[in-house]
Amino acid sequence: MTEKIGVMVCGHGSRDEGAVREFASVAKGIAERLPQYEVESGFLEFATPIIRTGLDKLVESGHNHILAVPGMLFAAGHAKNDIPSVLNAYAAKKEDLKISYGRELGIDLKMIRAAGDRIREALESADEHVPMHETMLVVVGRGASDPDANSNVSKVMRMLWEGLGFGWGETVYSGVTFPLVEPGLEHAARLGYKRIVVFPYFLFTGVLVNRIYDYTDKVAAAHPDIEFIKAPYLNDHPLVLDCFADRVREILEGTNNMNCGLCKYREQALGFEDEVGMIQESHHHHVEGIGTGEAHSHSHDHSHQHHHGDGHSHDHDHHHHPYPHADHPLGPLSMKKSD
Repeated sequence: MTEKIGVMVCGHGSRDEGAVREFASVAKGIAERLPQYEVESGFLEFATPIIRTGLDKLVESGHNHILAVPGMLFAAGHAKNDIPSVLNAYAAKKEDLKISYGRELGIDLKMIRAAGDRIREALESADEHVPMHETMLVVVGRGASDPDANSNVSKVMRMLWEGLGFGWGETVYSGVTFPLVEPGLEHAARLGYKRIVVFPYFLFTGVLVNRIYDYTDKVAAAHPDIEFIKAPYLNDHPLVLDCFADRVREILEGTNNMNCGLCKYREQALGFEDEVGMIQESHHHHVEGIGTGEAHSHSHDHSHQHHHGDGHSHDHDHHHHPYPHADHPLGPLSMKKSD
């Protein structure tokens, strides 16, 4: 049988229409860099098309080898468990179909350079009289119950701090772990720097990015002597698109290495020892396609609650293992107190 290769870009999904449009723009940019392949995209939850729809299109057009990549910055539960589960379940029902799964964007110098460009954009509009050594960088990560993914954000922050020459750098998170944005920025404001650049290390817009900027405004209002600058997120920066294309190519080149050395599902990470060997299954079937457009009006009432720990809940059960520091005073608990 002749091999026909297609590409599937697997996104998380969002109820935010802007995030869905931005993901589509990124998928288009990836396709432009891989003209030899047909490229489809889909979401794990909260938006359409879902991943299965994109896979169906590729199969219907005769593709029997699909190169799937997670449209995500780091490998936490969604990239390690949920997307592979969806792909494996799909492939198991199709004869003569091979799905090869690529790795996340991860720590990559292209990504660091793209982030550096976004931060420079913000600095260009700032007061030129404040030197870099009196300017502090705060990088905001998504936040996960996987310490491996969280630690990657800290490494990104350090490389940006040192690469651009900031006076100091800190890492905060938008949810799940600690420190969250508001307590983290309050801590940063006490360190004595004249200017603080807040950079969301996110691919797309959405509720969380808007929340980051809102908290920045709130802390800035309480500290009028400090200049706060809100840097733009990554979005469809050309180097981000280049990095996605690299992830597709490396599957065929045999250099597709998942980040397993510090994975809490495979090794005994400090504080997460009892999660080794957890069943890897997707739990997003409740919310496939729900959240934007016509699908947003779909009724999906479930009798159980899923609490993310970032101040909101969804009406479905993700079967997540409880995060061991959910009650940390600088984490989700602090957000509930301030709401």
